[in-house]
Amino acid sequence: MNLALLFAEDFVTPDRAVLTGRRLTHLQSVLKVAAGDHIPVGRVDGLMGSGEVIRLTDTEAELQVTLDQLPPTPLPLTLILAMPRPKMFRRVLQTCASLGIKDLWLINSYKVEKSFWQTPWLSEDNLRENLTLGLEQAKDTVMPTVHIRKLFKPFVEDELPGILAGKRALVAHPGTPTPCPVHLDEPAVLCVGPEGGFTPYEVGKLEEAGCQEVHLGPRILRVETAVPVLVSRLFDACR
Repeated sequence: MNLALLFAEDFVTPDRAVLTGRRLTHLQSVLKVAAGDHIPVGRVDGLMGSGEVIRLTDTEAELQVTLDQLPPTPLPLTLILAMPRPKMFRRVLQTCASLGIKDLWLINSYKVEKSFWQTPWLSEDNLRENLTLGLEQAKDTVMPTVHIRKLFKPFVEDELPGILAGKRALVAHPGTPTPCPVHLDEPAVLCVGPEGGFTPYEVGKLEEAGCQEVHLGPRILRVETAVPVLVSRLFDACR
């Protein structure tokens, strides 16, 4: 936790916040803070700054908060991602938040098993928890928006063209002759398929909507690896 992300419910006054639970445990066991220490903080969807520990007990830490810094600039990228396997979904969410992706669409695909959509990690609370972990890692405050679309064809035909408007649209697909572009200076949409990739039919529908097929080379990568590699090629995610 490189930054303690503060939510509206944490504030007891406009400039004082109380931390409990996971964040308190981290302050006590990892940072080993004491009264008078300062830690990096940020208000969700707001400014970052510093929090002075003014009271510390076994059950809560009260901070005097000063917020005077802008969060990092978001990536100009919309990520459209076939629903990953639940065991890697949490890591992918955290990675997306850490990289500065703010617009994430989870879609269905032929190779996405129906059981994937039953994972508890898709609950609102679990989505927020994992996105928060990613933001705290990267010292960011702007919460990504996650859209869930369980029907592929209606999404691609009815919604995707509007999402692509005014953006460079790409679909990662091994075997295509066009390499992934690097260092884009324009907004982009990136579509990433499931383990095993999109089917030819799905790639065709994505192309009809305006996407261009691109590849990362001869290696076939897992989704959790492909996403950060693709983002790093398209944009300087650590600038």
